[in-house]
Amino acid sequence: MRSLAIAGALAFAAAIALAGPAAAAVGPVDPSAPVSPVAPVVSGPGVSVDIYGADGTPSSSIVVLIAITLLSVAPSLLLMTTSFTKIFVVLTLTRNALGLQGTPPTQVLAGLSLFLSLFIMGPVLGQMNDSGVQPYLNGDVEFSEALDAGVAPLKDFMLDHTRESDIALMTRAADAENPETQEDVSMTTLMPAFMLSELRSAFIIGFVIFVPFLVIDLVVAGALMSMGMMMLPPVMVSLPFKLLLFVLVDGWTLIITALIGSYT
Repeated sequence: MRSLAIAGALAFAAAIALAGPAAAAVGPVDPSAPVSPVAPVVSGPGVSVDIYGADGTPSSSIVVLIAITLLSVAPSLLLMTTSFTKIFVVLTLTRNALGLQGTPPTQVLAGLSLFLSLFIMGPVLGQMNDSGVQPYLNGDVEFSEALDAGVAPLKDFMLDHTRESDIALMTRAADAENPETQEDVSMTTLMPAFMLSELRSAFIIGFVIFVPFLVIDLVVAGALMSMGMMMLPPVMVSLPFKLLLFVLVDGWTLIITALIGSYT
């Protein structure tokens, strides 16, 4: 028994020597003493997205995310910041002035309005691409800087075709201070003001288009009444004359030329 005790003491001394002075200072550990809890280590799969690639350009995932976001709001941007609304309203008023309810179809008018808008907005879109999109894709500027530079040409286009009274109206409605310069006008104020100006211009053009066709309707209605043909609808008789007049003056060309000229 004595030899076993001596051997245990030698083994305990060797363990202390191997553990170092810190273990010697702590002393023997009581197995029955409580042990403080240790924070659990959580391990699991993680997802990390690199905003920039190795060459400093935005990663493809970020570019795809931005593109999907723009596509989701593209209809609203098309209506609120381009010439699409004005062109579509004018073409629709022209169809109503002719007395044609479903010809041309609404899809045709919308498609024509879309491509005319792309034609009118082409230079603006080119400036936005050169000043904002390409520098961001090349990694030359941050996203916020690219956004400000890209929106600037569009903002200038909208300011050129927005009345000051409409901007003042929206500024008062927002209970905001009057902007000192055009650069101080916010997009949240400019977009509805631009829409009001576009609708006003579209209705003025629509009134000019309606007047000659209204004269034809009045002349036909007076002629039918003088002949005692009360039961014959005047619209049925005046429609061929309105179509003939519209074709003779090349109405579609005149309207489209006037719409494009209003943005130059």
